Amino acid sequence: MSQPPPRHIVAVAGLVAHPTNGTVLLLRSPRRDWEFPGGQVEEGESLIEALHREIREETGVSVSVSSLVGVYSNTRSKIVMFGFLCEWTGGEPTTSPESLEVEWVSRDEARRRVTRPPLRDRLRDMLDFTGQVVYRSYAFSALDETGATEYVVQEERFV
Repeated sequence: MSQPPPRHIVAVAGLVAHPTNGTVLLLRSPRRDWEFPGGQVEEGESLIEALHREIREETGVSVSVSSLVGVYSNTRSKIVMFGFLCEWTGGEPTTSPESLEVEWVSRDEARRRVTRPPLRDRLRDMLDFTGQVVYRSYAFSALDETGATEYVVQEERFV
């Protein structure tokens, strides 16, 4: 008996840098606190088209995309995320239903604000990017005694 094909969610995220002062754009999400913009790729969209759309929808700004930083696979929720570096090209940061706040912050402040483990690791990859693309496979384990899930990296390598 044949099984149905696997289903995956494809997503993109971008760290937007200001070209003149070195700050980066973060948003405060209603669900995940501080993070960089991103979301699911819609049917028929390229990764870059989706990235432009998500950044514009969540923050109101336009960007140019400069580098692919990482490919991240959440094996439990079947999400494959592509992380990019972007440069701000125009528009004023504005909030949306997906962003309670949108702010330019220093790189050090970004490291302080982004605290969720998978997002924190992706931010580190983006801020410390050397030109090598990282591949990271991870999952969240079952609830621990406090009710929180544990982030477990299963594989990590440069490709």
